[in-house]
Amino acid sequence: MKVVVIGKGIVGASAAYHLSRRGVAVTVVDAGLAGQATEAGAGIVCPWVDHEDDAAWYELARAAARHYPELAEPVGAGYARVGALLVAEDRAELEPMRRLLEARYPDAPEMGEIAEIPDPAALFPPLAPGLAALHVPGAARVDGRAVRDALLADAVARGVALLHGRAELLPDGTVLLHHDASPGDGVPLPADAVVVAAGAWTGQVCAPLGTDLPVRPWRGQIVHAVLDGVDTSGWPIVLPRRGPYLLGFPGSRVVMGATKEDAGFDARVTVAGLADVLSSGVRLAPGLASAGVAETRSGLRPVMDGERPLIARLSGEVVAVTGLSAYGLTAGPYAGMLATSLVLGETPEIDLGPYAVVPGV
Repeated sequence: MKVVVIGKGIVGASAAYHLSRRGVAVTVVDAGLAGQATEAGAGIVCPWVDHEDDAAWYELARAAARHYPELAEPVGAGYARVGALLVAEDRAELEPMRRLLEARYPDAPEMGEIAEIPDPAALFPPLAPGLAALHVPGAARVDGRAVRDALLADAVARGVALLHGRAELLPDGTVLLHHDASPGDGVPLPADAVVVAAGAWTGQVCAPLGTDLPVRPWRGQIVHAVLDGVDTSGWPIVLPRRGPYLLGFPGSRVVMGATKEDAGFDARVTVAGLADVLSSGVRLAPGLASAGVAETRSGLRPVMDGERPLIARLSGEVVAVTGLSAYGLTAGPYAGMLATSLVLGETPEIDLGPYAVVPGV
């Protein structure tokens, strides 16, 4: 069997990884467009605190978090369980979250025992004093670039081909590879099936099929700061009830983010975006004021109308995965595995009915 995967973000990388391990001949095509979400994601895996009003989204995110340990061998140090701190200035603000976690714990014991932390700065030293906190020990951080690259490296070792260029999907499911922006017929790529994992561009790629996918980009800007000489690798994720998140990485790095902006396909890092991230981050963690700014990143998160992801067969040959929004690094590897099940005609681990609905179509 031959499959073309369009997009080599974390979803496409996972699809290539899982398909190649099943003996499928895979070709991955990516145009290298600016703003790919995997390039800029912070990497928080803590699904138990979100999607209170959407049971299907929560089921997907919870299953995705459980999938990561199964990828321990290929992803290596790209994934680390460091725990999370849910923080607020007023302890009463955390009570609804405590009740939610306690209700979800019996079906998700991997979150660990929830505990109140009297001094959250003991675990994340830059934090402001006096914050109330709940500790979720099962939360993990992900280096999205490292995980993507590890999955692709494993796939390439199994014979997967990586091609740079623009993939054009024809109405009959044929894929043409264009090596540059000039007009032309393109090079046909043999395929029995196609997985479209092109993030915010998935709607554009799939338009020739006659399906108007309501997927749009939301820009997220983040900042990587460095605290010279400080070991931040074991610091927990910090999730405030309002405002920015913070998380530590190896190399004395702390990530602050993120904005959520309706800016179309404009992937620039902006002055206003950085000002918002930096000012909010320093209010939450004054100890970061002296940190150096090592890097800024901006990514275009794919969001579907209705805000539930799409994991579905659009035609006899084409499977599309998009709309993971800010949870791309949480759910991406698992979504790639689910796409593999659809391509191979197998029954997926979870019911994909809730993720096959295209609003307005």
